[in-house]
Amino acid sequence: MTKSRLLWLALIAVLIAIGVWLDLHSFITLENFKTRQADIDAWVSSRPVFALAAYFSVYVLVTAVNIPGAAVMTLIGGALFGLFQGSVVVSFASSCGATLAFLLSRYLLRDYVEQRFRGFAGRVNQGIEKDGTFYLFTLRLVPVLPFFAINMVMGLTRIKTLTYYIVSQIGMLPATLVYVNAGTQLSQVESLRGILSPALLGSFILVGLFPLLMRFLVNRYQLARLYRPYSKPEKFDANLVVIGAGSAGLVTAYIAAAAKAKVILIEREKMGGDCLNTGCIPSKALIRSSRIASHINRAAEFGLHTQGAEIDFGAVMQRVERIIRTIEPHDSVERYTKLGVDCVAGSAKLLSPWEVEVDLGGEKRVIAARSIVIASGGSPAVPPIPGIDQIDYLTSESLWALKTLPPRLLVMGGGAIGCELSQAFSRLGSQVTVAEMLPRLLAAEDAAVSEELERAFADDGIRVLTGIKIVRFEKNASDTVAVCETPAGELSIPFDAILIAAGRRGNTAGLNLEQLGIEINSNGTVAVNESLQTVYPNIYACGDVAGPWQLTHAAAHQAWYAAMNALFGRWWKFRVDYTVIPRAVFCDPEVASLGINEQQARAQNIGYELTEYGIDDLDRAIADGDAKGFVRVLTPPGNDKILGVTIVGPHAADIMSEYALAMRNGLGLSKILGTVHIYPTFAEANKFAAGNWRKAHLSSRLLRVSQWLNSRGIGG
Repeated sequence: MTKSRLLWLALIAVLIAIGVWLDLHSFITLENFKTRQADIDAWVSSRPVFALAAYFSVYVLVTAVNIPGAAVMTLIGGALFGLFQGSVVVSFASSCGATLAFLLSRYLLRDYVEQRFRGFAGRVNQGIEKDGTFYLFTLRLVPVLPFFAINMVMGLTRIKTLTYYIVSQIGMLPATLVYVNAGTQLSQVESLRGILSPALLGSFILVGLFPLLMRFLVNRYQLARLYRPYSKPEKFDANLVVIGAGSAGLVTAYIAAAAKAKVILIEREKMGGDCLNTGCIPSKALIRSSRIASHINRAAEFGLHTQGAEIDFGAVMQRVERIIRTIEPHDSVERYTKLGVDCVAGSAKLLSPWEVEVDLGGEKRVIAARSIVIASGGSPAVPPIPGIDQIDYLTSESLWALKTLPPRLLVMGGGAIGCELSQAFSRLGSQVTVAEMLPRLLAAEDAAVSEELERAFADDGIRVLTGIKIVRFEKNASDTVAVCETPAGELSIPFDAILIAAGRRGNTAGLNLEQLGIEINSNGTVAVNESLQTVYPNIYACGDVAGPWQLTHAAAHQAWYAAMNALFGRWWKFRVDYTVIPRAVFCDPEVASLGINEQQARAQNIGYELTEYGIDDLDRAIADGDAKGFVRVLTPPGNDKILGVTIVGPHAADIMSEYALAMRNGLGLSKILGTVHIYPTFAEANKFAAGNWRKAHLSSRLLRVSQWLNSRGIGG
């Protein structure tokens, strides 16, 4: 919190203390007004305009700084100005004062609350953006919850100020009319308790509940219209049908089966999906082979003498296939059948919100289920560049069929997939060029990450071209070339093979989703809410086909929520928690990230401190000949709570787990510093980063006291 805000808080606290000490609240009481009512009435009659302005100003001040007495002030308004004039002045004064209190809370506390409770605040603001106006109106209609509390709490959210004022103006009007009308009969009012009788209070509650009831009925009507064209089956074949047997689908089916539900899992291709067959597993196997080759080529650094690595690309790809076959049983039909899942091989198509048709290769089977989870995964996005249909391009799915190493490989895209495969093919012997439209590789990460990776790529002989755009492909007598737009003009890049790594799209083709009215986003993913529901409450989507994270572990994370909501959502729904999702790029050096980084903090206007530790100083890294990279931790100013971590260096993805555990359980850097780490390990980098934060926050006063005590000990 800034010094100016602390000063404001201190000033308000002092003013409140003075008010309590002087007993100023006693001046705003019914008894005090009644004893002086005749004199005040005469004064108002002699100066009506000035009296109205003075009353308005005092009312605004009372409500703006949350001084108790707004209800009494409203009664006084009715007594002094009558029902019509009193209602008008009170309505505007109360709304202006409430908005000022709202703005004061926002200025003093919102940034602190958002930083201190970032995940919770983010979820609240998502709800406010969607339904904030509706719920604020409901709260204003019911004068049970104190209005000053509403002002303070809503000030901590991201609701627009004008919206807050208008809704407050309208929502507080019924209670204002009741109190002003009571004020016109002030002689009969003995206390505030008599105004809101149980019957009147109950009426207000009913008025407040009316919008909620109407919303419920409207939602029910809309759902009835949505489902009306379809006949609900009298009997279901399963509790749950899962479409897709990749990471998201397998975990969804596993959890549902463990909950003793009847589950049918449909897969049109291979069990295990992209991760096992064309993604995580084969790419890491290829990276491992390429890394061994690079170590052999560095053998002289370790006192070993070889003639260098002789690459047998065909043998490398055979090893990749063996690894896939070794892991296949983990995701096999046999294993899931034993777990109680009915596995069906075929192409699925939704016929209705409860029915899925499966093409079994000519024969059709219709399955009826109470809930459906779409987990059909994603596939590489191929941009419509002129000439692309005339070349045999590769993607992260098709490159595993290669039998020979491409002499010249052009990689389109400098994201995670493009970077990993570029380095792997370069180390296996290809001459690799990376073409990236954005100004740097891994543009979602901090610039320091891109710089570190681009240095490593330069050491591997990879040509990195950033800020360029491939606009067409051409073939000539001897070569296939990519023609690129650059700031300096057109550039032609000849290649023997091109890998398209320009992002991914959700797999929704053939599922019949558009015909059912299920919304598809621009990137091909299915539009879902925070509970992973589509427009139909019993149809869910998770994994790459849903986004926003197209990561295997994120898909598995979503799958738990999809399974639980699909089975038990009629009674209780779970909103997906994305606050702690680590991610990694398995290059050399590895890049691992968690939470927010510097550029995201600046974009979101989040105050932070950056603590950094250089892995080039780590004993284990020096001993292994891998002394490169860094650990960067973002924390709130003066606080050891972890907002985000970026690690570049050996085993970055592995040592990130400690930070994921800490963030998930609300542990700060002090807890990491106090944890004993094995020596010598790369995980010690976490401890040293925490130590750097602690050194930066040592009390200078305590250090001076320590110095004085130690100097006394030396001097005897």
